[in-house]
Amino acid sequence: MTPLLEARGIVKNYGHVEVLRGVDFSVSAGEVVALIGDNGAGKSTLVKTLSGVVQPDGGQILFRGVPMVFTSPIHCRDMGIETVFQDLALAPELGPAENAYIGRELFKQGWRGKLGIIDKAEMRRRAQEAFISLGTDVKDMDAPVAALSGGQRQSVAICRSVMWAKGLVFMDEPTAALGVRQTRKVLEVIRRVADQGVAVVLISHNMSEVLQVADRVEVLRLGRRVAEYRSKEVDVEMLVGAMTGALDGVGA
Repeated sequence: MTPLLEARGIVKNYGHVEVLRGVDFSVSAGEVVALIGDNGAGKSTLVKTLSGVVQPDGGQILFRGVPMVFTSPIHCRDMGIETVFQDLALAPELGPAENAYIGRELFKQGWRGKLGIIDKAEMRRRAQEAFISLGTDVKDMDAPVAALSGGQRQSVAICRSVMWAKGLVFMDEPTAALGVRQTRKVLEVIRRVADQGVAVVLISHNMSEVLQVADRVEVLRLGRRVAEYRSKEVDVEMLVGAMTGALDGVGA
């Protein structure tokens, strides 16, 4: 099966520093792929490259089997690729529905829409349907997100991306700083997203969570992909060994 998104030999340099040195990567529709590696391995740079934030210096990116040059994050959004950043990028004074529609507001029908009057009721209805379909625990659609728990804010950020993602969602450390119960809810949302046919790329330092939710794990070290595993075939010790170099060549 042709991967939804595939990277071949991606190279990225910052001056004389080689951050990505010929990285291969792929993810298919409905699949959760974890991207792991120690600090400085190149994870964030690879995701920025695949989400249009930075341009690669070499290699090729294919989307739905077609060679593609992502010129910006907006270009990626237009292609159905969304990103949940670690800082969530939410407007704290707005509610979940308003956050879900930032930059994509719905307007009233007829002359009121021509005057720029936003249809808040319709936005709220659609956002609530999406949140319910993903099984989130965000019940108050009118409360400002600043008043929500960490897990609920994370759910809002994920749902916002999933509402607009036609193909792929990148998630950067989505469970960072969350409690056990909140983490469990976010992991459940990730699986529901994949069950709807959306590909998910998960960046995480938590190996046990990776093994719980991911179908595959790709390991970066010093700017190269050094291993690729099916989650059911590995354990935390093997992943740590691949990240640190103790298992060089195993699973690559």
